[in-house]
Amino acid sequence: TAEEKVPVWYIMDEFGSRIQHSDQPSFAAAPLFYMPQQIAYTVLWPLRDLETGDEVTRDYAYGETDRLIRKCVLLPWVPTEVLDVSCFTPEPPDEHYQAILAENNEKLPVVINPPVYAKDKVFKVFTDIQQVLNNLTHPRFVFTDNEGEADILYNFSHFKDYRKLSEERPEVMVNQFPCENLLTVKDCLASIARRAGGPNGPRWLPRTFNLQTELPQFISCFQQRDRRGEDNHWICKPWNLARSLDTHITNNLNSIIRHRESSPKVVCKYIEEPVLFEHEDVGRVKFDVRYVVLLRSAQPLRLYSYNVFWLRFSNRAFSLDDLDDYEKHFTVMNYAPGVTLKQVHCEDFIPLFEKQYPEYPWTTVQASIFKAFAELFQVATSKRAPLGICDYPSSRAIYAIDLMLKWDTSGDGKRIMQPQILEVNFNPDCDRACKYHPTFFNDVFSTLFLDETDNCHVTRIV
Repeated sequence: TAEEKVPVWYIMDEFGSRIQHSDQPSFAAAPLFYMPQQIAYTVLWPLRDLETGDEVTRDYAYGETDRLIRKCVLLPWVPTEVLDVSCFTPEPPDEHYQAILAENNEKLPVVINPPVYAKDKVFKVFTDIQQVLNNLTHPRFVFTDNEGEADILYNFSHFKDYRKLSEERPEVMVNQFPCENLLTVKDCLASIARRAGGPNGPRWLPRTFNLQTELPQFISCFQQRDRRGEDNHWICKPWNLARSLDTHITNNLNSIIRHRESSPKVVCKYIEEPVLFEHEDVGRVKFDVRYVVLLRSAQPLRLYSYNVFWLRFSNRAFSLDDLDDYEKHFTVMNYAPGVTLKQVHCEDFIPLFEKQYPEYPWTTVQASIFKAFAELFQVATSKRAPLGICDYPSSRAIYAIDLMLKWDTSGDGKRIMQPQILEVNFNPDCDRACKYHPTFFNDVFSTLFLDETDNCHVTRIV
């Protein structure tokens, strides 16, 4: 499960905790988790012959040979400044994306002609998603248990072999795009977003660093902000876990550097001045907004948004303290046992929001949100695969985009609500959508597979 993938930290015993660092260590150490006892040990062994009284030392940056990276990794114990390093983070080279494609074992499709279907065709759908099986009732779609006879493959797991599908069954539509992980994995999202906003990224994405490949740049940025007296709260997230798991908010540089050791992570500027929502009995709380977007085509780009959005709220009034208080700083309450989940439907939220912020009508706010979505998908599809989302004509997809609003200043000095895209989710949980909007999957399938949107609750963004 996702919970089982969360790293576990342990503290060594009195002896292990006193082993100091050395660049020429006398010992090596490695963690060993002993399953029968459910206990973590550290195995220690000498690297050379030692005399009585020689000190036991180990290399705190074991395995790291790059001098600058070693300096950064050791900063929690050997304080130093890296202000001479530029904090600019240009987009990674093409080879970076080639390596991701190889690591994902994804085979790109061959070029095919866009499939053409009869106007009255009834499509056979093969799916392993229960929400689709329970809620898709449109007369032009029927379910099949035979994957080989399906016209549409609508699966929860990631599809890999597009080459075989494109060669053998080019007319079969699939609910995924080759290389869509460029959107749905957090470090890739930050990389491709730089096409819209340069090395610092666009205004609609929090400043983000990949801690595996951009550690010196991040430390330089942190130390420069510290010198200027700017806010330095950051949020540390794993690349590929959802629901706020293994996510940490801190203004402690040493803590962020250490989190790099546990699993691949990005660090994003924490939104220190979010737009808040006055919740009765609680006060002004953080909230985030989820939009479901439908990608009908990559080239030409055709993108729709479902007309209903979803809201999540923190349970305690916001302030920049108590950073470990989950119910103050996070909004994902529907997975935490025993935690109150406050729900407000979008049609109720909009008048309440506009009453609290009369100068900011929701139509204007949503226009800026859709503009950010458009720019994101434009840069995501602007380059050929694997540098961008592949324009496979038989692909369609549904994503959920989570965002917050923060206070910012426009070029003319006006105070504005700036959307901040937090993440893009593949195959999102649509339980609430189906519960309150029974036609949800009929609208989705009609938009994506029939090109019929007249009676659907969707808005075309691009």
